[in-house]
Amino acid sequence: MSGAAAAERRAAAPFTVLIVEDEELYARAIGRELGRRGVPCDLAFSAAEGLARAAQGRYQLVLLDHRLPDDDGIRMIPLLLARQPGASVVMMTAYHAISNAVQAIRQGAEDYVVKETSVEPIVARVLEARARHAVKAASAGWKEHKRGGLLGRSPAMLRAIEQLGRIARSPETTVLLTGETGVGKEVAARYLHEISAPAGAPLVIVDCMTVPANLAESLLFGHEKGAFTGADTARAGAFAEARDGTIFLDEIGDLGDLQGKLLRVMESRTFQRLGRLESVPMRARVVGATNRDLAPMVAAGTFRRDLYERLSVFPIHLPPLRERAEDVELLAEHFRGFYAERLGKELRPLDEEVMARLRAYPYPGNVRELKNVIERAVIMTESDRVELRHLPERVLAGRSGAGAGASGGGLAGGIPIDFVPGVDSLEALEVRMITQALRRAGNVKAEAARLLGISRFQLLRRLEKYQIQ
Repeated sequence: MSGAAAAERRAAAPFTVLIVEDEELYARAIGRELGRRGVPCDLAFSAAEGLARAAQGRYQLVLLDHRLPDDDGIRMIPLLLARQPGASVVMMTAYHAISNAVQAIRQGAEDYVVKETSVEPIVARVLEARARHAVKAASAGWKEHKRGGLLGRSPAMLRAIEQLGRIARSPETTVLLTGETGVGKEVAARYLHEISAPAGAPLVIVDCMTVPANLAESLLFGHEKGAFTGADTARAGAFAEARDGTIFLDEIGDLGDLQGKLLRVMESRTFQRLGRLESVPMRARVVGATNRDLAPMVAAGTFRRDLYERLSVFPIHLPPLRERAEDVELLAEHFRGFYAERLGKELRPLDEEVMARLRAYPYPGNVRELKNVIERAVIMTESDRVELRHLPERVLAGRSGAGAGASGGGLAGGIPIDFVPGVDSLEALEVRMITQALRRAGNVKAEAARLLGISRFQLLRRLEKYQIQ
């Protein structure tokens, strides 16, 4: 079964938790509290028992202790994920060390929590995960817009849609999608896949930023049984799962050491599994995406020039929402219909008073931010219409608190940024943003990540990358 099919089956299944914890009383306390809240749990008191249960059951979340009597929890993460594709792993530990958190996340953990006397923080983390699972399951049946969700009537978006239509006729041509975070690069990749790939062909999505470095080659190209320690079974890999469909490499600027191998695969249209000499033909289209400017990375030697040129056969830029204000109304109405249907509400179209505020806002988070604003408004309304009071304060004020560029911007949450054009590098700006967010959050990583508008594990990756203590 493909990873996408396994994820769909998992989204449809009841939310069930596997607790792997050698302190039996602590494990039972977590299980008891989750059971009281309607979350079924299975318990395992050793690594071996945990792996055995993972091979037999179906779990949406695994709570995994760091130190087990018969193995190290961090080493177990990829083994558990191999048995439970699509599940989330939350590492539990009695020791608060950022190096352990980074290592766990590199191995594939979604989060990292410090054990306390009370089990309530862990229970709260599980309930948050269950809520996300419920949203995913509720939206599984939603059919996207006839353009695959790629909407726009502005000249810039119509040009991008027209370019995607042209490249659809050349199924082996590589496409590079560029644009800020939240502009809809994945939506564009889905649209291209829908209009160009054979019916039923899979779209396989790989987030290069979150792929653990030591498992990247295996996840992309697959491996044979016994190819490395822990490879108990063969794995097809993303390129094999894509078959004659599309493989979408998101945040390709963070690919790292596999740049050379990806270049060879793209040029030869073949790849090799780890532990196997024969080459496997590649039939899928490769679509890369990045919110970074790769040209300076090429000049700095951090991104291969030949790979950049190979990816840039057909570059398509998706403009930020602030540069296509005429699309705000179209998108807002689309999202209103989307969430009203999903939540079972009968809502009238957005009135002009609400739409005027939506048009005036600069959207530093782009289409994704507009989508979140409308989702919140639809949830909050108890009548048949969205009113001004259902919009966030920043939208009502007509300013983001995140700024819009070099003229005095900031982060979501109102963190000021002093950006000097021509002097500051992107890396220096990012370090400053992270440092200011940590200071404002009192060094609480989860709160700093929220202020920055990124996930906690993305923040931990950046802390390690820039060696920020």
